[in-house]
Amino acid sequence: MKKKILVVGGSGYLGSKFCEYNLSKNYIVHCLDNCIYQNNYSISHLKKIKNFKFINFDIRKKYSNKNLYDAVIIFAGLVGDPITNKYKNLSKKINVDGIKKIINFYKNQNLRLIFMSTCSNYGFVKNEIATERTKLSPKSIYAKQKILIEKYIISLKKKSKFCPTILRFATAFGLSLRPRFDLTINEFVLNAFLKKKIEIYDHKTWRPYCHVKDFCKVINICLNLDYKKAYFNILNVGSNKNNFRKIDLACRIKKIIPKFKYEIVKGSKDPRDYRVNFDKLSRFLKVKSFVSIDYGIKEIVKFLKAQKNPKKFLKYGNY
Repeated sequence: MKKKILVVGGSGYLGSKFCEYNLSKNYIVHCLDNCIYQNNYSISHLKKIKNFKFINFDIRKKYSNKNLYDAVIIFAGLVGDPITNKYKNLSKKINVDGIKKIINFYKNQNLRLIFMSTCSNYGFVKNEIATERTKLSPKSIYAKQKILIEKYIISLKKKSKFCPTILRFATAFGLSLRPRFDLTINEFVLNAFLKKKIEIYDHKTWRPYCHVKDFCKVINICLNLDYKKAYFNILNVGSNKNNFRKIDLACRIKKIIPKFKYEIVKGSKDPRDYRVNFDKLSRFLKVKSFVSIDYGIKEIVKFLKAQKNPKKFLKYGNY
């Protein structure tokens, strides 16, 4: 019997890639979104694929859905520090209140629920590599809101019927149906390709990175994970090999695009600095092969070379 899944926020950068991935595996995929960024290409493309259904809905409203699902995957939200800082009240209504409505609707149903959290929750980790047990030290509204939802989900243990899994994502890179070029690797490569000199703040700060293909692969495995392993579990999602400093990324891009120009700027714009350990993910899911940074750089360069107007992507992001 085909698995039927609901992807909340399925028209976004990660959500659209995940919908496409699961449709290729012959799942029945319902995408719930209100396309807040007004980029409908992902939906128009997905609608052409068998077993896809689009539900246009704003999660700030009262939620009801008569469909029965095997799993609910929550990507929805205002994603990232800049937009949540700019729209503080709106981000609370969507990232906290709206997500809780979805969780409350499904908490007493016999299904899997996967919540996309973030490694940004670790914020600043000095002299160690963060594991799932590391004390959280969020530095942004975005991370603080993710933690609120994590805590809310955990509070439902033994008070609900669903089987939730919390995934703390590394910083994403790579291409999807709804491209984003405000993410570090994607942004650096775009500017390098366009021969634009960039300023790099906090050049020695660490982050983990993960390709969108690997996110899809990991989530899909979680959908089929042994119940006891999935039940109220928290997993960092990424690869130990993809922990990098910003300057390391710039150097790798320069090897592929030699004319890439950048300037190291003193001072700080972002206090986050953390390396993350992904051993638990390897143990539980047996996932060991991850897309490399170099692959992602070359993939984006190839994509940009095929575009008539690559400059337009300077405006593609969560603005």
